[in-house]
Amino acid sequence: MLEIRKKILSDITEERQRQIAKFGPQYHDFPVWMTVLGEEVGEACQALLDSRKLTSTTPAYAEQMQMFREELIQVAAVAVAAIERIDIQTQVSTPVYDFGRHSE
Repeated sequence: MLEIRKKILSDITEERQRQIAKFGPQYHDFPVWMTVLGEEVGEACQALLDSRKLTSTTPAYAEQMQMFREELIQVAAVAVAAIERIDIQTQVSTPVYDFGRHSE
């Protein structure tokens, strides 16, 4: 089980690196992060729903499960990105939960 977890965490890290390479550093406020995360969860849900049309012993089902797994990896990587944002804000003493609003 530990080897499986190592592979999963490695895949999440790899996806996070891919996101950074594609989009650069992102400093969204938290409602935006939750919207991005929700969109990724929606894609994972769609992949799972699409698998219901298939017989579990077919190659198409295996492909659909792989797509579901990939979407879940993206969900996890976006969650990591949001957590990184919290940690970065905490380090620079900026209010973490300001939702993009700054008091004078």
